[in-house]
Amino acid sequence: QVQLVESGGGSVQAGGSLRLSCAVAGDYSRRACMAWFRQAPGKEREGVAHIYGTSGSTVYHDSVKGRFTISQDNDKNTLYLQMNSLKDEDTAIYYCAADRCLGMRPLSARMYTYWGQGTQVTVSS
Repeated sequence: QVQLVESGGGSVQAGGSLRLSCAVAGDYSRRACMAWFRQAPGKEREGVAHIYGTSGSTVYHDSVKGRFTISQDNDKNTLYLQMNSLKDEDTAIYYCAADRCLGMRPLSARMYTYWGQGTQVTVSS
């Protein structure tokens, strides 16, 4: 089993920054690929950023490229999402997700078995 717990959400003005954290526990082979997703009211859950645990290579949604950075600290078993230059449209509940890397489509929610409970990010202008 894999357990994921997000933290770090909050309210920020447009142009500001937040860093989300996701504490990870459980069998590493089941969580080697990890990602951040978000879901705004009335919208589908969308992939924001993905990281391959062994190589550290990353994938980003076009809307966040250059603004968001996904990273991991394996010693602390923590996944991060640094969000800069935040916009109103970044407002959503943000979730971390994990699964094996075999056959992975990085930003597809269907690929992930394990999910955190989510943390709210609100950006106001």
